[in-house]
Amino acid sequence: MPPFSPKTRRAGRLSWPRRRAAAVLGAAALLATPACSEGVTASADQAEGRPTVLAAFYPLEWISVKAGGQDAAVTGLTQPGVEPHDLELTPRQIADIERADLIVYIKGVQPAVDEAVMEHAAGKAFDAASVVATVPSTAEQRSTGDGVSYDPHLWLDPSRLATVVAKLGERLAAIDRAHAAGYASRAGTAAGELNALDAEFRRTLAGCATRTLVTSHTAFGYLAERYNLRQVGISGLDPEAEPDPARLARVAATAREEGVTTIFTEELVSPKVAEVLAGEVGAKTAVLNPIESRPAQGDYLSAARANLSALRTALGCP
Repeated sequence: MPPFSPKTRRAGRLSWPRRRAAAVLGAAALLATPACSEGVTASADQAEGRPTVLAAFYPLEWISVKAGGQDAAVTGLTQPGVEPHDLELTPRQIADIERADLIVYIKGVQPAVDEAVMEHAAGKAFDAASVVATVPSTAEQRSTGDGVSYDPHLWLDPSRLATVVAKLGERLAAIDRAHAAGYASRAGTAAGELNALDAEFRRTLAGCATRTLVTSHTAFGYLAERYNLRQVGISGLDPEAEPDPARLARVAATAREEGVTTIFTEELVSPKVAEVLAGEVGAKTAVLNPIESRPAQGDYLSAARANLSALRTALGCP
C-alpha cells in the first residue's frame, strides 16, 4: 500500500487508480479543447524567460519563492487550508506538472504528486528528502499502516530545511544559468534565516522541565531528534488514521508517568481524540502547527516561532 493511501481517507472519495484514470481522461479532454486560461500558465512563464517551479505544498513553496525570487515563477499545488496528504490533482495540475521546469516535492507525503512525478516529470523533480539525512519511521508508525520507511516531515527541522533551500538554489541555477548568482544569493539568505531559527530553538529548549512531547500524530520526529525531545504520537504518520484502544492506553500511561501537562493538536486535523485523552490524564490542549499549509498570518518563520512559544510553555522551559 502506498504511504498515506487514499483508501484510508474520508468515505466517498475515488480510489487512487480510479482518480488517476479520471485525471488522465480529463487531461486529454482539456488538451483537446481550446484553452481558456485562468491566470498565468507554465508555457506563458516560459515564454517570458522565467523557469516555472511547482511546489507540492507550503513549506516547499516558501523555500522556492525564497530562492527563486523574481527570476522564477513559483506555484503551489496545495491550496491553503487543504490537508496536503489529501491532495487530489486536477487535470490542469497534471498538465502543468508535465510542462513545468522543476517540481519540488518530498516523496512519501502526497501519493498523487509522487505518481504524477513518476509518470510525467521524473527528470525534472527535486525531492527534498534526497538531500538530507532522513529520520527512520518507528516500528509503531509502520505497524499502523503508514507504509513509509522514513518520516517525511523534514521541514520541521530548520537546519535540514536550510540544507534543502541551499541545494534548491543550486538546482535553479543549473536550470537558469543567466540568473545563477541571484539564486545562490537568495538561497544563502534563506538558509541563514533558517539556521538562526535553529539556534533560537536550541537555546530555548535546552533546559526544559520535561522533554516528552505528546502530539495528535507523529509529524514532529525531526523536531524531537534535533532538540533532544521525546515524541509520543496519538496516531502515526497519517494524521487521519484512527488509533486503536491499546495505543491510546499506552499514550495515556506515558502522559501520566511523564507528568505531561499539554496534549498538542493541529489546525487541519480533528482535535476530538486529543481532547478526550487530555481530559483523561488531566492535561490541557494546545496547537502545535506541522506547518503543512500556509499560515493565516505570517510565514514559515513566524509559524515556527509560534510553535517554539507553545513548546516553551508546555515543556516548562526557562
